[in-house]
Amino acid sequence: MKLSIITVNLNNKDGLQKTIDSVISQTYKDFEWIIIDGGSTDGSKELIEKYSNHISYWVSEPDKGIYNAMNKGIKQAHGEYLQFLNSGDIYFEDNTLKQVVKFLINEDIVYGYAVIKNNNTNKRVNIRHEIISCYDLTRNTINHQCAFIKKKLFDIFGLYDENYKIVSDWKFFFDVIAIQKCSTKHINLDIIIYDTTGISQTNSIEMENERREILRLYLPEYAIDDYISRFQINEILRHKSTRFLLAALYRLTIKMEEWNFLH
Repeated sequence: MKLSIITVNLNNKDGLQKTIDSVISQTYKDFEWIIIDGGSTDGSKELIEKYSNHISYWVSEPDKGIYNAMNKGIKQAHGEYLQFLNSGDIYFEDNTLKQVVKFLINEDIVYGYAVIKNNNTNKRVNIRHEIISCYDLTRNTINHQCAFIKKKLFDIFGLYDENYKIVSDWKFFFDVIAIQKCSTKHINLDIIIYDTTGISQTNSIEMENERREILRLYLPEYAIDDYISRFQINEILRHKSTRFLLAALYRLTIKMEEWNFLH
């Protein structure tokens, strides 16, 4: 089997319904679908039972967090490639998987774009390089929902590190791509519409702390200091008032230079 889709869910019945509708609407059908529910009490379990004829394996029981749930799914998967489609995320269109599977041939990780819908506009997010550098991964990561990962990578390099709550998928990509030099392929396809209510979207400070801790496992201290400095600068520039002030200072500097030149 070429593909296993793994969906994790906890008390997100409405989001899970959207994901279910999207998965069962795919024109490509040759995949197994695994749902790992964390013992939801909002009716998610009953929803999974309703659609159980579309699901290869499911379980509803308490877990130790999102990466523990994802690891449960990996252990049950039989596909050559794995995709993690969280509850609430949906495929960009009904023939998305049909377009993707033709690229699932040799590369260890194949990935396209995640799309964030904002009013009537679509914003693509993801690293866009064919060859991903260590530097790229210190600044960004591959969105795991739109990545198709060879299962053998988890067999060889281990499952997601459950010591981290938010960025264990980033740690996995950093390890297998930057350190282990596994192959990647970027495809110019919109894969999923991204649910922006996930944990990594609401805990940016904790996420950054976890990233720094992980980088200390791989990089020398001077590189960590440089990374932290860049992060602090970016945090400052996020504020509109700061950007306005810097722009005003820049314009003032230009005017002063013009005045000095003329006088």
